[in-house]
Amino acid sequence: MKMVIGLTGGIASGKSTVVDFLISEGYQVIDADKVVRQLQEPGGKLYKAIVETYGLDFIADNGQLNREKLGALVFSDPKQREKLSNLQDEIIRTELYDRRDDLLKKMTDKSVSKNFDSKSQGKNLSVNKPIFMDIPLLIEYNYTGFDEIWLVSLPEKIQLERLMARNKFTEKEAKKRISSQMPLSEKQKVADVILDNSGTIEALKKQIQRELARIEEQK
Repeated sequence: MKMVIGLTGGIASGKSTVVDFLISEGYQVIDADKVVRQLQEPGGKLYKAIVETYGLDFIADNGQLNREKLGALVFSDPKQREKLSNLQDEIIRTELYDRRDDLLKKMTDKSVSKNFDSKSQGKNLSVNKPIFMDIPLLIEYNYTGFDEIWLVSLPEKIQLERLMARNKFTEKEAKKRISSQMPLSEKQKVADVILDNSGTIEALKKQIQRELARIEEQK
């Protein structure tokens, strides 16, 4: 069975940087956020579920889901956040595992498509490499089926600074976003590999390369 690695982190932890690097190195990455956006498109399973639950209040004039309005609701109200998470969880979980199984089959058959919906636009794709599942709430929602779990982590102070700079949030707004998630310190207790992103991008890449080399040596 091909190795499957779960990749997770927190807001502004630098997980996207890790994903981009993995893709550039030819690794397949199933991107949960991308999958969710596709499911939220008009006619998608999540789109239908949200309309059935919340009505048309969160649908923009162009028919698209108003993600900003929905995000503002769930970040300001823990009960609504839990309600939406529960609503989406089963749909997302099923879709992610289906895509994983499909990708594993394609790779086993040595017929990997570069147009697969898993952000597989990297070069030098190889059926011998492990695949990654990038899932922000991997630990919180007890996703299973991984050979290893990799966590992109950094001190909360740096996380706060980077989130404020990236999203132009006030300190209060940034702290609210961070506090809505499981602390990275708690996630570290579950992770098999911790990628420290408190330094430079180059330092982060070296850590990734070291872990990938370790996996290669284990084969």
